[in-house]
Amino acid sequence: MRLKLDLNLMEHYERHCPPPERRFNCLIPPPHGYKVPIKWPKSRDVVWKANIPHTHLAKEKSDQNWMVEAGEKIKFPGGGTHFHHGADKYISNIANMLNFKDNNINNEGMLRTVLDVGCGVASFGGYLLSSNVIAMSLAPNDVHQNQIQFALERGIPAYLGVLGTKRLPYPSRSFELAHCSRCRIDWLQRDGILLLELDRLLRPGGYFAYSSPEAYAQDEEDLRIWKEMSALVERMCWKIAEKRNQTVIWVKPLNNDCYKRRAHGTKPPLCKSGDDPDSVWGVPMEACITPYPEQMHRDGGTGLAPWPARLTTPPPRLADLYVTADTFEKDTEMWQQRVENYWSLLGPKVKSDAIRNIMDMKANFGSFAAALKEKDVWVMNVVPHDGPSTLKIIYDRGLIGSNHDWCEAFSTYPRTYDLLHAWAVFSDLDKRGCSAEDLLLEMDRILRPTGFAIVRDKSTIIEFIKKYLHALHWEAITVVDAEPNPESEENEMILIIRKKLWLPEAGSHVSST
Repeated sequence: MRLKLDLNLMEHYERHCPPPERRFNCLIPPPHGYKVPIKWPKSRDVVWKANIPHTHLAKEKSDQNWMVEAGEKIKFPGGGTHFHHGADKYISNIANMLNFKDNNINNEGMLRTVLDVGCGVASFGGYLLSSNVIAMSLAPNDVHQNQIQFALERGIPAYLGVLGTKRLPYPSRSFELAHCSRCRIDWLQRDGILLLELDRLLRPGGYFAYSSPEAYAQDEEDLRIWKEMSALVERMCWKIAEKRNQTVIWVKPLNNDCYKRRAHGTKPPLCKSGDDPDSVWGVPMEACITPYPEQMHRDGGTGLAPWPARLTTPPPRLADLYVTADTFEKDTEMWQQRVENYWSLLGPKVKSDAIRNIMDMKANFGSFAAALKEKDVWVMNVVPHDGPSTLKIIYDRGLIGSNHDWCEAFSTYPRTYDLLHAWAVFSDLDKRGCSAEDLLLEMDRILRPTGFAIVRDKSTIIEFIKKYLHALHWEAITVVDAEPNPESEENEMILIIRKKLWLPEAGSHVSST
């Protein structure tokens, strides 16, 4: 499209959507030889080679134990560029550096959400899950091509994105730990703007674990980078929690005291008081420090309960949205009942291990995901970019998610989710004048063959979608009236569909006829 992008700023790896006339009105067929994915937890360690169209990464990274080809399968020994001997030992070592009890990275439930930048095939995030820690594993479609596709095929939470020029689509103070292992990011560029983006995303007292040659090598260039980076983080009020072998861990302050003590004119400056650190969709990054709100500064922390109590405890930031604890608890209870109803409707069609990767396309407070706690699944909670900033509540519950605009494609590869939940998503789209047909195509792109979609919406929307089922190769499992909703003028209906496994034929264009 001949966009004038700055390659040095990684702008070419950021989201760029084509204008409507350049969109493709067609289904994406599975690759030749595609098989129903291997089920979790086996999938963490092995996937079908035919399901991933580009496997050169297996050859390129086999010496680092990222992944190895084994006949029809690709195996993941759990290694990475920096942890050839396995992510589990590396994670335990980080916990040991921080003096966490029993070398358990979850720190008795106080460390729950992690951001892994430049994550490769997400083995770090995959091995955190057994410690009840969930990572948002982030990487672009760069020279390693489809690393995020491998991660999602394995059943590990991951998102296609990059630290470039725009804020990442996550609210401020969302993660207890950020991690970069040989992630090849120039942290010193543009007055430290990328490190300051991590600072925005870290909670009070949050950690940044950095494993890279600059932390230990003695050649002139690495020493220079280490010296400049150390000076930058000191001005940002980060302190070294521990430095051992090839890893350094910095810790962010608990309150604003250090920022206030800095000499006048110190760079990076504090962000302007009018800056909203939770406004992220398409918002350019700024080279400034995000100070804590007054209440968080006084509390010297987030006030969050440890996991798993965190999932159902009303978080302090509800007050930012003028939402009461009572409203939060009623929402949690309502979605618990709704999810039980969904599963009873799905029951005859779904085996216990058939669903792993789930997306809630309009997550509100994350109560749909909270209701799935006892199931061996994870949920990408999507919050509309133009609605209330409830995504921070989702992170404060110990869940993960992203902002998004459903008039556009989602940042993921084809065939990466087993279940999509769309509550009033089509109604919202209709009000904005965006194409419902485009959204159906996007949902089909995201869904794995044999995957499910649950659409909860007005009867007119359900009838509209039913016209497209044949063209989409979707099978209607059930259509029922939803339980009455006192907040809605029009009663909702529930449509559950299953995507068939089909092979490409001529003429896969979609129309309702």
